[in-house]
Amino acid sequence: MSLQLPRKHNATDTTIFTVMSTLAQQYNAINLSQGFPDFPIDTKLSNLLHEASLNGLNQYAPMAGLPILREAIAQDFSKRYSITLNPDTEITITPGATYAIYTAFSAILSPGDEVVVLEPAYDSYIPNIEMNGAKAIPVKLLPKTFAPDWEKIKASINSRTKAIIINTPHNPTGTIWQQEDWNQLAELLRNTDIFILSDEVYEQLVFDKQQHCSVLQQPELRERSFVLYSFGKAFHNTGWKIGYCIAPPTLSQAFRRLHQFLSFSVNTPAQYALAQYLSHTERESPTELLQNKRNYFIELMQQTPFQLLQPSQGSYFQLVSYAGMSDASDIDFARLLTEKYGVATIPISAFYSDKHDDKILRFCFAKKEETLTKAVERLKDIEPESF
Repeated sequence: MSLQLPRKHNATDTTIFTVMSTLAQQYNAINLSQGFPDFPIDTKLSNLLHEASLNGLNQYAPMAGLPILREAIAQDFSKRYSITLNPDTEITITPGATYAIYTAFSAILSPGDEVVVLEPAYDSYIPNIEMNGAKAIPVKLLPKTFAPDWEKIKASINSRTKAIIINTPHNPTGTIWQQEDWNQLAELLRNTDIFILSDEVYEQLVFDKQQHCSVLQQPELRERSFVLYSFGKAFHNTGWKIGYCIAPPTLSQAFRRLHQFLSFSVNTPAQYALAQYLSHTERESPTELLQNKRNYFIELMQQTPFQLLQPSQGSYFQLVSYAGMSDASDIDFARLLTEKYGVATIPISAFYSDKHDDKILRFCFAKKEETLTKAVERLKDIEPESF
């Protein structure tokens, strides 16, 4: 008997994040590849999780999420962005933002549909699209600046285009969208039925006194948008896997129609802890904390042969070029860097569907200072000719 399994997407069987983290363990390397912090979360938040469990909040939460958490999110957005949200009809709690992205795609896509994906792109986007029988249309961001190429985006849109996915702050480049970018998108989508998925998981990590500019602040675009968020990125607790989707009532209804059969419920004590934490007036500033780490990492990296690209405007990540050091592919260079020098990173070609290689690596700086210091001490010893 030969059992046949359908192949739901064209991506590799193992993601580059798993590959590099496995290599890091194998060679006892410092892992600056995967985007997870190695420092503790705020003790107020961990104590609230303990409190929730002790107080018996250990059973299923409502399908859309605990009302107190959805209300806390609405109040938080009102305070930070002056955005009005209906917690009952526009906010859905999810087991992480990647889940929310898949569910949003599933709510709108049918076989034969097309989705515009701006590359380099987070590696779940295209498999999520393909698993729903649709086709991803990759459009490269402009070289060096990684700004949208509006002429190419416009040329990629046709009668089969169902959606476009936006990511700001951007993983892996650390760039952010400005108001003019949203204005351009609004003009492009006007008089169309194209949906927007806006991946804003790093929205609380925007640096140098710049402001996050959300699709929720764009009245013309908000009614066609699913907006995806992650508490893990904001509060450094990625292992909790709690995110949420904000969408207008009709889109939220479509989202929940699937969510109820995919997950139904999300970790109750974690939802309670996050709801209480959001109401705290005195809590850690993730922006200040991560900007200090970015600055520290950039300062350290100037002692190495790597060439820093523009400073990250937001997210956990900083891009660097090794073009002046080696002709090796970025995948080979990243592997050798892990094996020979004990520092794991991510090759940027992994974020392109055609494996476009500009000899750029992504480093995660969301680490303790001693971790970053130890990593750069190893990178300082690199001998370019060894590659």
